[in-house]
Amino acid sequence: MSTVYAKLKEINQRPAPFSAYTAEELWADEHTSSRMLAYHLDGAIDVSSRKRDFIDRSVAWMTSRFALGEGKSVADFGCGPGLYTTRLAATGAAVTGIDFSGRSIEHARQQAQQQELSIDHIHANYLEFESGRRFDLITMIMCDFCALSPSQRQVLLGRFFSQLRPGGAVLLDVYSLQAFAAREEGASYAVDLLDGFWSPEPYFGFLNTFKYDAEKVVLDKYTIVEQERTRVIYNWLQYFDCDALKGELEGEGFLVAEFAGDVAGAPFDAARDEFAVIARRPGADR
Repeated sequence: MSTVYAKLKEINQRPAPFSAYTAEELWADEHTSSRMLAYHLDGAIDVSSRKRDFIDRSVAWMTSRFALGEGKSVADFGCGPGLYTTRLAATGAAVTGIDFSGRSIEHARQQAQQQELSIDHIHANYLEFESGRRFDLITMIMCDFCALSPSQRQVLLGRFFSQLRPGGAVLLDVYSLQAFAAREEGASYAVDLLDGFWSPEPYFGFLNTFKYDAEKVVLDKYTIVEQERTRVIYNWLQYFDCDALKGELEGEGFLVAEFAGDVAGAPFDAARDEFAVIARRPGADR
């Protein structure tokens, strides 16, 4: 078998679902984190973060739905550059933001300082984050929950549960089975794939998309071949229906209170590509 053939076979090989986790390549790499931050801050597109007007509507709905303000505490897991945390802190709530990207956290801290907002922005892997504080609301937005394996989701939900006050709520959004049905398998190649997103140096980029029908999982597998190194980045996405998501939440002790169309409070619609859930830790509200 020739070396080139063996390499191409490896590139096109289908891995087992969630068999690799490469978040650091996306969020901690110097180049890709700068590109991701640029996407976050472009309020006209739904890449990395929601559009600016959606974020405004979302925070307004959350403020009303969860009675946010002085005396309430909020934690945003995967807060990015603080697009939600700064708005939530403006309500008077005590806000904590956690993110894997040091570049995004630094931007969030600068924005909070400029707006004279007291926000605790923490650079950490949220799968490992633990706080002595207890929150009234925990958010995870932009379908970040879907990028985690079943075992990672179980760990994260356990952390959510332990860090909520009795009666506190989790708000998160996920991709639907409608969106899963629309995904297709495929393979593509390009020089400097995604317009140089993966490296400032020249590279050859391969994208293999695999669907796992039984698990309702999609993988976008990026193989980036540079002169001095080859990297493989795995972008896993889990897709849900209400029953599957409810089962995971209830398995960790939550009570599902409501399904919505999105984190801005739109009515639930099974035909949409995404939906949101509110789940509560049992106990009396403060």
